[in-house]
This record gives sequence, structure tokens and C-alpha cells, in this order.
Amino acid sequence: MKLVVVRHGESEFNESNLFSGWEDVELTENGIEEAKNAGQKLAQQQITFDYAFTSVLKRSIKSLNYILEEMNQEWLPVNKTWRLNERSYGALQRLNKAETADKLGKELVSRWRKSYDALPPMLELTDPRHPIHDRRYSNVDPRFLPGGESLKTTLDRVLPCWADEIAPLLLNGKNVLVVSHRNTLRALVKYLEQISDEEIVQFDVPTGVPVVYEFDQELNIVSKQELAGEYNV
Repeated sequence: MKLVVVRHGESEFNESNLFSGWEDVELTENGIEEAKNAGQKLAQQQITFDYAFTSVLKRSIKSLNYILEEMNQEWLPVNKTWRLNERSYGALQRLNKAETADKLGKELVSRWRKSYDALPPMLELTDPRHPIHDRRYSNVDPRFLPGGESLKTTLDRVLPCWADEIAPLLLNGKNVLVVSHRNTLRALVKYLEQISDEEIVQFDVPTGVPVVYEFDQELNIVSKQELAGEYNV
């Protein structure tokens, strides 16, 4: 069984060096090409999927669409779930990363960004950026909607999607594609590869690079392959 994870292509906030989190931002032209290239790489490997998962943020959804178009698998069943959203950066969202580091200190901002358990400044419920005000989450228990997350609490959010939806498909012999976000995938990979809290600080996920996992019948990882480089199909 194969699980392929892909971080969405470059977004406008990535290009502008802004904290994105649950902000819903577009792909750049470069991001579109990254997503298409990811689809080309997977087509080159002749990988076929049975199901796909993505977040409810359009940079992830559109990346998935471009990937499936390049693979001629647009018909694939897709589960769009808030549990695969990017980590919420709370009150840091929309702020420039470099300017925030200059203002508040590079060490503090680096800890918010990279450590396993550090929470960012939290959004108040009255803040219009809080997801409680977004109708796409109207069916989610408000207690689960974050005003800010650490990587640890992001993993807590992602694990039910893995355990209840993705893992059962893999155990039934299905191939699954997950297109999501940097920290969502860092959290999932930390769990799958049993990366320590200390080591995860140095682990990153580049945009638009498919990572192919193969599992045995007990969901132990048999192999891992990053499909880097350029392919033209």
C-alpha cells in the first residue's frame, strides 16, 4: 500500500514571507507549476490512487486539482477536511515573519515556528481571523476550532484523520494521496517515522515534492522515496 504526501505549491503568503496558518490564500504562478510538476512526477512513476485527502484551504485544494489533472485522475474521490488544515499561527497570521522577528526577537519567533510544543500568541474569539467566524467550519464543534496551535496540538488534530480515515484505507490495500501543508505534514511524518521532539525542529517539508511511503500489512514503513527533480510528461 502506498501513501503519498505532498505539500501544496508556493502560496502568495509564502512568496511574501507572511504567516499563513488558516488564512485562505492563493497559489502563486510558481506554486501552480510546482503542483503540476508534482503530478508529472507521480505520473512518471505510474502511481495510481484510490482516494485523495486535502484540507479546506484553497492553496491545498487547488494543488491537489492540478496534481490529479496531470495524472488524469480527476475523477478520484476526494475528502476535504479541516483536520488537514495548516497549523494555526493564531495572532501571528498575516504578519511578516522577518518583521515580527525583528520586533519580538528572532529566538522567540523561531521557537514559535519550529519547536514542537510552543504556542503562538492566541486569537481572541472576537477576532475576525478566528475560524469560529468562518462558515466552512460551521459543522465543527467550536471547542475544536483553534485560536492558535503548536506542532503538538496540530498532531492531536491530525491523528483522528489518520486513524479513522487514512489508515483503514491503507489496511484495505488502497493507495492514498494527501495534499496538505508544511506543519500538518511535519506532524504526520513525525508520527509515522517516530521522529523525536528534538529532531522535528530540523525537519522541513518543501513545496510541491511528493514523498512516497510504502507500508506492510501492519502499517510499518517499508520504504520512503522523495520524488525531487524535474519531469516532463
